[in-house]
Amino acid sequence: MEQYFDPRTNYQTSRDSIGYVSRKVATQADYDRIGFMSGLEVHQQVKTQSKLFCRCPAGVYTRGDDYDAEVIRHMRPTLSELGEYDGTALMEFKTRKNIIYHMKHGTTCTYETDDTPPFPIDREALQKALAISLLCKLNIVGEVHITRKQYLDGSIPTGFQRTAILGVEGELQLTNKRVGLIQLSIEEDSCREISDIGHNRVYKTDRLGMPLIETVTYPDFSNPEEVREGCDYIRFLNRSTGFVRTGMGAGRQDVNVSCRGGTRVELKGVAHTKWIPELCHNEAFRQWALLRIRKLLSERIADQAAWDIEHVRLKTKMFRGNAAFDGSHLGRHQLVAVRLPRFQGILSHFTQPGQVFGDELSQRLRVIACLDQPNMTHSEALEPILSELEIAGVMARLGASEDDDAFLIFDAPEEDIPTALETIAERCRMAFEGVPNETRKSLPGGTSIFERVLPGADRMYPDTDSKPIPLDSEEIERIRGTLPDDVVDRIARMRDWGLPSSLYTWILRKNLYPLLARLIDELDVPPMLAGKFLGQRLKWVQGHIQSAAPFDYGTLFDLFAFLKAEGIECELAFDMLGEFYSHPKMDFQSVLDSIGFKKVSADAILAQIPFFKQKFVSVGRKQDNRTRKLWIMGQLRRSAIGNIDLSELASAINS
Repeated sequence: MEQYFDPRTNYQTSRDSIGYVSRKVATQADYDRIGFMSGLEVHQQVKTQSKLFCRCPAGVYTRGDDYDAEVIRHMRPTLSELGEYDGTALMEFKTRKNIIYHMKHGTTCTYETDDTPPFPIDREALQKALAISLLCKLNIVGEVHITRKQYLDGSIPTGFQRTAILGVEGELQLTNKRVGLIQLSIEEDSCREISDIGHNRVYKTDRLGMPLIETVTYPDFSNPEEVREGCDYIRFLNRSTGFVRTGMGAGRQDVNVSCRGGTRVELKGVAHTKWIPELCHNEAFRQWALLRIRKLLSERIADQAAWDIEHVRLKTKMFRGNAAFDGSHLGRHQLVAVRLPRFQGILSHFTQPGQVFGDELSQRLRVIACLDQPNMTHSEALEPILSELEIAGVMARLGASEDDDAFLIFDAPEEDIPTALETIAERCRMAFEGVPNETRKSLPGGTSIFERVLPGADRMYPDTDSKPIPLDSEEIERIRGTLPDDVVDRIARMRDWGLPSSLYTWILRKNLYPLLARLIDELDVPPMLAGKFLGQRLKWVQGHIQSAAPFDYGTLFDLFAFLKAEGIECELAFDMLGEFYSHPKMDFQSVLDSIGFKKVSADAILAQIPFFKQKFVSVGRKQDNRTRKLWIMGQLRRSAIGNIDLSELASAINS
């Protein structure tokens, strides 16, 4: 039998048919063509001693299998006041997951399991969150009303998250546009997911309940780079206060993306802002591809309401010699073939780089039916598992048309087969509608996979255990008076100092601007020297040298103050930093001794120039002024650095 078409060719053809372009060559015209739209939800942990609604310590993490108790729970959906089930709750119920919590006595109490009412909200967290709200130019609420937001994936044992809106309707000033802010909320963080395999999902509760702020923007971003810029701006603004935690897991962002005719899809838990542009780009074009699939199916299937899948059980003897279907490999799993009428060419249709529509089915089988991947193959696999003869045999068993139909084969335990079949049929029917509302997990390469159904809009209700908290106007004004400069003002001042824009991100990300300003304003360190020291040298040292103890950036001010007091040129700080960073408890004189610095008068250094000029005549390969200057600077640098301004030395060599 000749294969009726080549899935690889179809992948490329369908990729071209939607006008997909890589992000590297994409222009604003490409994003306008598909109607790109995006907004942000940026989360940042607030730096406090205690958790938000109990008095357990915040920021204390456990390692490995260190836990004192294990609690197992299961999802049970309940009817809302309107007599409806939440779609996410139904999806989670189908999974039949065991939600397992590992609890450590020192970081968890009975509040986290909803056995104790909440304590009053942590006042330190509230004041710090209000300060950030004011910095975002948000309108502060008159009373803080604590509500419950449903969390149905098990990441919060109670099934809801306590949250409160603090400010509404603010704005950010980016490079070329203003972006509106919908709101800023303070809420409790969820558990850390440790694993999710089969029917078991394991969480640690050490992070649970830590104070978290969520900044939500309007969908004002018109291209992926703007989304990253906006996210960086919010994170820089948060860090500028010194009120938030930094490091792995302390900041996370959810990115909402859609295209014209698509729908809001949430890319969940993006760990690094550098991932954002590629993720947004690919998600917008994934939706654009799904809309084309909808068009193709509408042309083929007139009565979509009557469309349905058909399935048969298969025996492994059909695939003798095919290792993928070896009986010992399958264990107690059953093989099921599913016919997808009129779906030929759809399973191999491009959706995002390296993925096709068939992956949309496989990902849902993993999440909803709990079938660990690889969990299926199909008639249009880009990397075929089935031979042409096996494809023909399965087609015959299903009574499928070689010209119109497609099929897939999955393996599952008997008890998971009904859920798997329901999941396949449901996702195929969603293709008739276009783009399903869903939450997707971001991958480092810039693509995403299905995570769960997007929760419904009506997922918040008042927390009857918490009283409203009136906000005093005088207290708000007191907080307003303590705010740092806005990020846009900091960028403007760095630009006025003549610093290259390549330094801005590191300085703002590490909240080094206050230190930079002090070095320039209080110690009269040249702006370019201070900027390159913090934005280049410190960045390099942190990436290459291990510190023996936690490093306090504030000690760098003391380092420059020491050099000034000793009459040593500030350039020497570049040579001192590596030794000082690796041994931050050393005194500065010991650092000088360790790098071999010796004080020499400027006159003594300048007096050596004539000698080296004469020597260059006999040793220099190129007798031009530039080469001569660089050679002499190299000969004198070791003794000159710290003893004479290098620009003064360069001028003397040129004279």
